[in-house]
Amino acid sequence: MAAMKWEKLLDLERLFQSSHQQTARRPAYDQDADRISFSAPFRRLANKTQVHPLYDNDHIHHRLIHSVETASVGRSLGLEVGWWLEEQGLVGKGGQAIVAGLVHAACLAHDIGNPPFGHSGEDAIGAWFAEKFDRGEGLFADRQACFSEEFEAFEGNAQGFRILSGLEMNRRGGMRLTHATLAAFLKYPVTARVRKTLAGRDSGLKKFGVFETEREALETVAARTGLVAGDDTATWWRRHPLVYLVEAADDICYNILDLEDAFTSGDLSYREAAGLLAAVSGVVPQEDRGDTPGEKMAFLRAVAISKAFEDCSAAFSANYDAIMTGRFTAGLVEASAQRENFAEIGRLASERIFTSPRKTELEVMGRNLVHRILDGVLPVLEALAAVDFEAERISGYPRQLQRALGIDLRQARDPYSALHTLADYVSGMTDRYAVKIDRIISG
Repeated sequence: MAAMKWEKLLDLERLFQSSHQQTARRPAYDQDADRISFSAPFRRLANKTQVHPLYDNDHIHHRLIHSVETASVGRSLGLEVGWWLEEQGLVGKGGQAIVAGLVHAACLAHDIGNPPFGHSGEDAIGAWFAEKFDRGEGLFADRQACFSEEFEAFEGNAQGFRILSGLEMNRRGGMRLTHATLAAFLKYPVTARVRKTLAGRDSGLKKFGVFETEREALETVAARTGLVAGDDTATWWRRHPLVYLVEAADDICYNILDLEDAFTSGDLSYREAAGLLAAVSGVVPQEDRGDTPGEKMAFLRAVAISKAFEDCSAAFSANYDAIMTGRFTAGLVEASAQRENFAEIGRLASERIFTSPRKTELEVMGRNLVHRILDGVLPVLEALAAVDFEAERISGYPRQLQRALGIDLRQARDPYSALHTLADYVSGMTDRYAVKIDRIISG
């Protein structure tokens, strides 16, 4: 299998914008980070669940803070790996800055497609669509033409790529980020339908990451950055090397910071959380300083993050050849010296954090709320289909509802795109906005 080349992997041309002129004064990857940071979908992450829904404690993480922290760790990882690449002569002078900048931008965007109420929101959307496709009525009658697998296992990663490459700014190419930033974002460079054919194969792609609507963007990004094709017909691709740094930054942040949040929320004791962080960091706080438990946790968190990204950087260089040929199918945390510590954190999180009574209660509430919103908005799309998708002809209550809820129908041209319009609307909501819309719909 041929190795990928950094000259193509770091391509800074913009998606569907061949006329764009690069400038040395303001690198394209910094512009990418700015476009992401100033976008409405990124801003909405401030009111989207990370782990604990609708929490009143301001020190509990939400998606925006998590994304900013992940970008910080990602930039540090990029600097470490970029420095090594330069030292080895694998990238040219200035390559370190490009690598760090691209990872930083991709990390900022990595959760931009997540729906309200976190992963439970993804599950709720998928379950609702699965039930509708099982009934097979109206817009849901043709599973094949509507690519039902995209909706039945709704995926925030694919929604994020849809936002970046199309929805945001409502133009071809969306934000028109660089090919390299988009490739670094693409954790799963495969569509849902193709992903179904990979079951049992060692592809490293646990999920799908692109909807059929963004296939052209996927193919363009893969070609321009020189990704290794996963098969002879190039229907899916191996990951871009920088994806592993983005993924590692996310893994480091949510594992370590979930422990700090669990301590803050009272789901874990100081002894439990601090013990796991001490194992990662290799240090124990000095007991004679008079620090509060919260201050000790902050110290352990900082050192643990630093130690974890150093170990993940070492794992990247140790597995470099396999990464560059697309044969590396694990994650950097799993391949690092921290794998056992992070496995233990994951085990405790599954047993104690993700099943805490308050979180479980709110997930049940969130699931029912998402289903009520989808049920309530569906008549607008059904009315649109009844008038051959000519939005100006909708009348009566569906028109009133569409105006009241601000539903954008410009993308809905057939049953398939109408279902994406529905998913776009609901997945774009913040937690609190979803509560508000539910109240309007239910009266």
